[in-house]
Amino acid sequence: MSKKTRDKDEVSRRDFLGIAAFGAAIVGSAGALAGSMRLVKADVYAEESKKFKIGTIENYPLGSVKKMDDKNVFIFSDENGLFAISAICTHLGCIVHQADFGFQCPCHGSQYSPDGNVIGGPAPRPLEWFDIQQEVDGTLFVDAAKTVPQGTKFLFA
Repeated sequence: MSKKTRDKDEVSRRDFLGIAAFGAAIVGSAGALAGSMRLVKADVYAEESKKFKIGTIENYPLGSVKKMDDKNVFIFSDENGLFAISAICTHLGCIVHQADFGFQCPCHGSQYSPDGNVIGGPAPRPLEWFDIQQEVDGTLFVDAAKTVPQGTKFLFA
């Protein structure tokens, strides 16, 4: 009877599986460590302030309408004061534009009256009105983070 003899350089299946299991444990531990290091850094991003300056009362003569494209806000001036209406459609967030009847959404056809009430289309609620305040130096600013009831105006002093 002949016996099989192994070479001393040959790795047995048991040794191979042991080395593979040890390698898998090292790789898994390294992945878990990398994942836990990610938890140390918070996912907090700086957000642009929702307050922005719009100038002084002199910038808004009676009956004027100014659209601030970079802030998506319309500023209106009438005999009772100033008011700010959002230019963001309440349906899907498209930017509305002025129309003969008030405002029109170019995406899905929502229509709003001049004061922002829905008069047609799929929009679920009226356009938002934002708070307008005056700083000590006379500069006006809009706080788009603070919605106010429809019809709220900054009164001329």
